[in-house]
Amino acid sequence: MKKRTIVILALVMGVTFIGLLVMQMRYVEEVLNMRRQHFEESANRALKTVAHDLELEETAQYLLNKPTPTTAVADTATAAAVHSDTLDTYSTTSTISGEYYTKRNAQGSTGAAAKEALRRQYTYEKDLIDEIIYSILHTTGDRPLQDRIDFRRLDQSLKSELTNNDINLGYHFAVYTNNGRCVYRCPDYSDEGSELTFEQPLFRNADVKNMGVLKVHFPEFSRYVYRSITFLTPAIVFTLILLVTFIITIVLVFRQKKLSEMKNDFINNMTHEFKTPISTISLAAQMLNDDTVAKSPTMLKRLSNTISDETKRLRFQVEKVLLLSIYEDQTARLNLTEINANEVIAGVIHTQTLKVTKDGGKIVSHLNAEDPIVMVDEMHFTNVIFNLMNNAIKYRRMDVPLELTVATWNEPRHFCISIKDNGIGIKKENLKKIFEKFYRVHTGNRHDVKGFGLGLAYVKKIINDHKGTVHAESELGIGTTFIIRLPLLNPAN
Repeated sequence: MKKRTIVILALVMGVTFIGLLVMQMRYVEEVLNMRRQHFEESANRALKTVAHDLELEETAQYLLNKPTPTTAVADTATAAAVHSDTLDTYSTTSTISGEYYTKRNAQGSTGAAAKEALRRQYTYEKDLIDEIIYSILHTTGDRPLQDRIDFRRLDQSLKSELTNNDINLGYHFAVYTNNGRCVYRCPDYSDEGSELTFEQPLFRNADVKNMGVLKVHFPEFSRYVYRSITFLTPAIVFTLILLVTFIITIVLVFRQKKLSEMKNDFINNMTHEFKTPISTISLAAQMLNDDTVAKSPTMLKRLSNTISDETKRLRFQVEKVLLLSIYEDQTARLNLTEINANEVIAGVIHTQTLKVTKDGGKIVSHLNAEDPIVMVDEMHFTNVIFNLMNNAIKYRRMDVPLELTVATWNEPRHFCISIKDNGIGIKKENLKKIFEKFYRVHTGNRHDVKGFGLGLAYVKKIINDHKGTVHAESELGIGTTFIIRLPLLNPAN
C-alpha cells in the first residue's frame, strides 16, 4: 500500500473519530445542561412555594391568635357585632354574603329597605376586613425576622416541597436579613456545594428593611447532575479504546512500512555491495590457483591483503543484514560461549587500525582488565565493538586526525569497556535518543555519513540481552565516550 494512501486513510479515520468524540461531548454537554436547568427550575419552584406558604402561615397565625380592635360604627343596630372576636367576624363574612344572596333571590327587586340594610352591612364588613389587613401590616412587619419564622416548620416545608418537585437530595439552608446578616442556619450546615446557592426572598412585599432571604444549597448537586450521564460512560470508554487502538495501528503501519522500505533499500544495495567484494576475492583466488602467474612474496602479500580487506567489507555488509533480521524478530538468538574479551577487542582493534591510520589517525589501547573472562555470543559481541569503533571513524572531525582510545578494566563483578574518540560529539538533547531505533543525529552540512539509525540500537539491545549496560558521555565538538559493563563469568575470582 502506498504511503499516500495510508496517510489519506489515516486522516479519514482520524477525522471520523474526532467527529464522533466531538458529537459525544456535545451530547453529554446538552444532557448536563438540561439536567442542571431542570434541577434549578424545580428548586426555584419549591422555594417560591415555601416562601408563599410562610406568608400564609404567618397571616393565619395572626388571625387565630390576635383579637381585632373595636371600631366606631355609625349603625347602632349592628354595633355589638363589632366587639366580637375577629375570627368569628371574619369567618362569618362568607356566610353573610350567602344569606344576602339568598334573601335577594327570595325578595326579588322589591324591598328597598332590606337592600339598603344589606348594603350598609356589606360596607361595614369590608371596612372591618381592611382594618384587619392594616393591623397585620403594622403588627407583623415590625417584628424581628427570627420571630416571624418557625425554622423547624420551615425545614419541614422545604423537605416536603423539594420532594414534591422530585428533588431527593440532602440540603443546607440559612436565613438572612435583607442587609446580609445571618439569623439562622440549619444545625448540620456546611459550605460544601455552596458555590451553587439558590436564593428566595421572604416577605418580598414588606418594607425593604423587614424582608428576608432564604438560601439553600445542595452538597451532592454535582454528583446528582453527572449521574445522568453514567449510561454514556461505556460508549465514551469504548470510543477512546478504539481511538487509542487506531493510533497504535497507524504508528505500527508506518513503522512497518519504514522497515519494509529499509529492507528494500538493503536488498538493492546488497546486490551491488556483495558483488564487488565477491568478484575481487574470486579474482584473487583464481590468481593464487593459476600456475602461470608468478608467486613472488610481494604478489602473495598483495593478494592476501586484498582478500582480507574484501572479507572485512563482506563482514560489514553481513552485519547490516543481521541488524535487519534481529529487529524484525525482536529477539537475538545468542550462542553464549566463554571468551577472553581482551583478545576479542584486540582483534577488532587490529582490523580497524588500517582504516584509522590511512587518514592520519591512531588507535590507543589500554586493555588492563585483569579478569577478562565473560560469557557472551562472540559474533554479536565482536559486532558491538566493531560498531562503536566504526561510528567513531564515521563521525570524526575533518580538521584533526582521529584519536581512538579503547580501554578495559574491572569493577566489582563486572568487566568494563570504554571506547573514546575526539570526533564531532553529540548535543545533550540528542544524547538520550541515540540508542533509539531509526534515530540518527543530525550532522549539519555533512552528507557522506550513511546509515539507517540501527547501529547503536543494536548495540544497546545486544548488551541488554547479555545482562549488561551501555551508556554514552559526550560533549559537542570534543568527542564521545561509550562505556559498556558486562557481568563477569567468575565474579568471585
